[in-house]
Amino acid sequence: MTVIVIAGGLSHERDVSLRSGRRVAQALRDAGLDVLETDVNADLVGLIRSTDDAVVVPMLHGGLGEDGALREVLEILGVPFVGPTGASSRLTFDKAIATSVVRGAGLATPRQIALPHDIFRELGAPALMEGIGAQLGYPLVVKPTRSGSALGVTKVDSPAALPSALVAAYAYGTVAVVEQYLSGVEIAVTVLDLGDGATALPPVEIRPESGVYNYESRYTAGATRFVTPAELPDDVLAAAGELAVAAHRALGLRHLSRVDMIVEPDGRPVFFEGNVAPGMTETSLAPLAFEAAGLELSDVFARLVDLARG
Repeated sequence: MTVIVIAGGLSHERDVSLRSGRRVAQALRDAGLDVLETDVNADLVGLIRSTDDAVVVPMLHGGLGEDGALREVLEILGVPFVGPTGASSRLTFDKAIATSVVRGAGLATPRQIALPHDIFRELGAPALMEGIGAQLGYPLVVKPTRSGSALGVTKVDSPAALPSALVAAYAYGTVAVVEQYLSGVEIAVTVLDLGDGATALPPVEIRPESGVYNYESRYTAGATRFVTPAELPDDVLAAAGELAVAAHRALGLRHLSRVDMIVEPDGRPVFFEGNVAPGMTETSLAPLAFEAAGLELSDVFARLVDLARG
């Protein structure tokens, strides 16, 4: 068996993907597996086809890595791979659709409006700002529907700041999400299924020094303090784990995912995002959850490879 780790790509998260891929590839080598590392290029399909008994580990973030496209190609090629299917990846990657699905499963989500750039341009900002404010109130959060790593995400405190926040979001895609700002404690819950059912790992509490968990806070060492498990009451931690597993199932995910949520002051966890390709860098959240659960990165991915291989 040869494990092919795919990392890089052309999304805005290329650098993070390369760092994640290198770390996972080394972890698999530490587990004694033969590993090939590759980027997305014209030779990728030929490499996969020419590799006997290959299992793919997609470590692409954003765009091609999480929108389901590459995973559907792997499915067409009949190559086993780690992580959610193409269809469930596409569903989860679109924040507007994922939120609707999770809400439809009876789980707590923020109130939200999806706003395509064409509508914003044709109707004009003034006509929209008043209606959005009346519907959702302030503060708000504006973000691209299809991006990760907090790219293009802005907290908006007043109507005057909303148009520029939308423009920032449109830099990463043609549709923006405007949603109710959730105040409380931000946590991330990694969901792992090694073949015996989905399990929530210890939640990671996120405490950015700047007060905002943006791209710089995520990937700059020392810019954010992570507490694992989160310093919350046991019943709240249990509720967060239940929400994460329920969202994982509602979105049709498998193997490994991460569910991001806010724990409101009354202790209620609220879903706001799912991730089908959690980062595996030194400052990423899933490896912190593995460690807190007493799991080694090498063992987790070796077992996921075996599971994918069947």
